[in-house]
Amino acid sequence: MRKSPETSPSPVSRRRLFAGAGTAGALAAAATVLPLSRTPEPVAEAQPQAAPEAGGGYQLTAHVQHYYRTAKV
Repeated sequence: MRKSPETSPSPVSRRRLFAGAGTAGALAAAATVLPLSRTPEPVAEAQPQAAPEAGGGYQLTAHVQHYYRTAKV
């Protein structure tokens, strides 16, 4: 005898199973990538400096002198 469709539970099709798994995977990936809701920290803005009157803005600072010492051949 055959089972009637009303009495047997409907089997999940393979296509539906993979579609559900793909959707769940995409939702998990999206939840991982999306940033958490945090309040952004205020960024300090740089104060513009007036241009020097006597030429460019090159200054021989300690940082520049250190570079010159390390770049000697």
